[in-house]
Amino acid sequence: MKKIIALLALASLANLAAAADVVGNAKAAENKISMCIGCHGIPGYKATFPEVYQVPMLGGQSAQYIQNALMAYKKGDRNMPTMHGVAASLSEQDMADIAAYYSQQK
Repeated sequence: MKKIIALLALASLANLAAAADVVGNAKAAENKISMCIGCHGIPGYKATFPEVYQVPMLGGQSAQYIQNALMAYKKGDRNMPTMHGVAASLSEQDMADIAAYYSQQK
């Protein structure tokens, strides 16, 4: 049993290390943000499904915050159906690229 726990711990550390190796490329994100600008590119925009959501502007946000938020949507830890659908289609590299892009915007 102790060996199984130790192996699980090592596996989770390996996953964290692999995720830490992903470096965002803002230039690569230019081809990935088309699904974002429809909501996040409109000042004061509110989404109305399934309830009213104030859509945040992403420009200037911390890259780590954006990446964490996308991962939370993908995992279902954040509840917004549209964002869950978008994030579910993104790889970790896509998320890092998008986060790098928006963190450099004003």
